[in-house]
Amino acid sequence: MAAALLLAVAAIPAAAQVGSLPTRDGMPTLAPTLEKIMPAVVNIAVLHKSPEEQNPLLRDPFFRRFFGLPGQSQPQISAGSGVIVDAKNGYVITNAHVVNGAREIAVSLQDNRRLPAKLIGTDPGTDIALLKIESRNLAEAKWGDSDALRVGDFVLAIGNPFGIGQTATSGIVSALGRSGISAEGYEHFIQTDASINPGNSGGALANLKGELIGINTAIIGPAGGNVGIGFAVPSVIARAVMDQLVRFGEVRRGRLGVAMQNVVGSDGASVTEVEARSPAAEAGLRKGDVIVALNGRAVRGAAELRARLSVVPVGERVELGIQRGGQPQIIRATVGPAPARR
Repeated sequence: MAAALLLAVAAIPAAAQVGSLPTRDGMPTLAPTLEKIMPAVVNIAVLHKSPEEQNPLLRDPFFRRFFGLPGQSQPQISAGSGVIVDAKNGYVITNAHVVNGAREIAVSLQDNRRLPAKLIGTDPGTDIALLKIESRNLAEAKWGDSDALRVGDFVLAIGNPFGIGQTATSGIVSALGRSGISAEGYEHFIQTDASINPGNSGGALANLKGELIGINTAIIGPAGGNVGIGFAVPSVIARAVMDQLVRFGEVRRGRLGVAMQNVVGSDGASVTEVEARSPAAEAGLRKGDVIVALNGRAVRGAAELRARLSVVPVGERVELGIQRGGQPQIIRATVGPAPARR
């Protein structure tokens, strides 16, 4: 694919221009920041399985004739984005929905190299997938701390919108800890007004240091177009998912054994139920406790805590900062295995 660079820079307040951005000929520029991360952002082409490959009934000539289906349907090709996060091992992180139903996956680098990719694993719950490519001299993105973000921070989105080639846009963090975007999944999204369009999925959301602080994943907009409401999986979630995909090829979710809800007018997650003989019960968590931090990081609400706990490996200890009767306490619990499916 042609590597086109379309840079749309949002208006930057005068206060932000002084001492915080590089300049060229006296004018602020984002070019040095983009040059750090853009070589690590890749275009992904996916050859999807044809319908008969995915549904055994459609391989039967009788059923194909019965339903009036054509003799042979053509596989579909779609485009997306990804980010190289480990050059040594060739790991590329992207969205699970980008590679869903893939027969073949190809990755195009900024220098026009085109490489086959192996799917290591996917996690539909967070919409994260991990690919592996084999090549030398790969660039990689440096992980940033999405927990350090604040509403109003400037961010850059890099990806492959509509399959036209590598594109950079800019904006701000519009909101943090967004949930309720889809009916299923573990949601804790960064919301941004940086332009994100179809094909940007799996691409990078970066801070002004050129660090990867999110994986672009979804938009809200008429006819699939950008209206300034885009969402990214925070790097703290994406990185934890990647670690488990490398280790197990899947995310092995455990449980604490609590039900939670948001706290009205305040941050935190209120415990509404504690299962008997669960890890939470054994740790001493009680109904009515308000969980305000996980491993020293503040918790905004129940959906965020659920998303963070969903990527903690079974057997790992977590530290919960709670408020009980107006008094702060620390409780340590070990994540237990999920109950067996019946």
